[in-house]
Amino acid sequence: MNAELLSAGAAARRLGVAVTTLRSWHQRYGLGPSGHERGHHRRYTGDDMARLVLMQQLVTAGVAPAEAARWAQRSPYSASPMPESSPSDSSVSPQDLPDAGTRDGGGYALALGDADPAARGLGRAALRLDVLGVRDLVAAAVTERGVIDAWDQVVRPVLVTVGERAACSEELVEVEHLLSGCISAVFASLPRPPRDCPVRLLLACADEEQHSLPIEALAAALAVRGIPARVLGARVPPSALRATVRRTGPIAVLLWAHARATADPARLEDLLSGRGRPAVVAAGGPGWDPATVPPGVVVPATLLDAVELFTAAAA
Repeated sequence: MNAELLSAGAAARRLGVAVTTLRSWHQRYGLGPSGHERGHHRRYTGDDMARLVLMQQLVTAGVAPAEAARWAQRSPYSASPMPESSPSDSSVSPQDLPDAGTRDGGGYALALGDADPAARGLGRAALRLDVLGVRDLVAAAVTERGVIDAWDQVVRPVLVTVGERAACSEELVEVEHLLSGCISAVFASLPRPPRDCPVRLLLACADEEQHSLPIEALAAALAVRGIPARVLGARVPPSALRATVRRTGPIAVLLWAHARATADPARLEDLLSGRGRPAVVAAGGPGWDPATVPPGVVVPATLLDAVELFTAAAA
């Protein structure tokens, strides 16, 4: 097994569970960390993690926690013998069960493919509707990787997968709402630039566009760079957008559209031709068709592109 030793927090993030869950498994079932260096806290070894993965997979499959713990203790990674009351198949190992990132307690599959392990952990926590676990995992990703990498590698893959399922079959709508709320709360909790810093950037969703998390991620990434932005959020009517531009005189505006149905090029024309035209007008999101975007409008392909564009505009 991997010789990497993990703290309780790191082990919890890798599994997509709350630290309190690990403590409970340790106290109730003896599935705790075994790695110990003199003068240091105990750490989870690779074998410890294998047992915890098996425990999690069995619980997800509907096995009672106490029984799942006995199976985990009996795995090839455990030196402890299995109690006599446990199932007799001694060949069970984590490889014999589905990927822990593909199922939740309700039997839904969340196919994240070769996504980052942190994304799979976030997906598992979201499927369990573990609000504290989701917030902890998103916050940890932002702290460790920064807003842009956390968004691209951890948050966005889960959002896209859950959103597609919700749109196609109306399943996991509750997961999408909980996940979105937790991500929004983490972004909102990040430090903002001083109040006396002039706000020269405007971020808004197109009329009837409800997906506002991407512009919240953009605002958070800019804030980390010390650049404030005014965020109008979801479903901004054209009249409200025009009024905001007139009243605040932004130097750069981004209009977000997730779907073709909400991406109306006329709204971009309004920004280009209206009074107080911004120096930079950007169309963000997969809803925009580059072939129909008016000349003079920038179409950033990624969050990093948008951050760099607006950083330059603010300077």
